[in-house]
Amino acid sequence: MKMTNSIKLTAVTLTATLGLILAAAAQDAAGTMPPASTKAGVTYATDIKAILDASCVKCHSGDKPKARLKLDTLEGTIKGSKDGPILKAGDSANSFVVKSVAHLTSDHDSWMPPLNNKAGIKPLTSEQIGLIRAWIDQGAK
Repeated sequence: MKMTNSIKLTAVTLTATLGLILAAAAQDAAGTMPPASTKAGVTYATDIKAILDASCVKCHSGDKPKARLKLDTLEGTIKGSKDGPILKAGDSANSFVVKSVAHLTSDHDSWMPPLNNKAGIKPLTSEQIGLIRAWIDQGAK
């Protein structure tokens, strides 16, 4: 029995679609970086401080902040940790802090906030990560 061109085209289209669906599912299982927010004029004071206060400063502030990373001020956030800067202004996709809060680092100990933390702090939402990305992409001001 001969296949018509329309049946062949349908089979190819279905195969390609299934391949895309499977690839997307595999990418989601591996974790993806949420897109940057489209909000303009994102600043530490107006948008980011509240996120960090709720999810990060319990461990990253005060006299003995973990990893010597103080996230309770813009200056401390820009300075970074004992290991150096945690962000690259203008380049959120390659900023450690974004990979850390999006749980995309291979070292699960660097996922922030840590899973099953004693304070019960939940992971950041895609929207919160998107705002952090927009803030960094817009110059981290």
